Amino acid sequence: MTSADCLLLDAKHAILDEHHRKFQALHNEGRVNEAVKQFHVTLSCASDVLNDALRLLEDTLEAHRQATLISPPSHPSTN
Repeated sequence: MTSADCLLLDAKHAILDEHHRKFQALHNEGRVNEAVKQFHVTLSCASDVLNDALRLLEDTLEAHRQATLISPPSHPSTN
């Protein structure tokens, strides 16, 4: 996982936080129709963040698996 990946994920998380804040404000103001629309936007954004995080995790695990295949970890002898 690169620093660029981390920055992108952090940015998307900040956007998600802002969508959630907007939803809460609309809900607290009793603006139900607008809050419902914002809720859908928030859920979509949350889905994007989770999918990106999962992709990064899968990429990291695959890179680790490939590194292990190339250079397996050494085990101490059991003599």
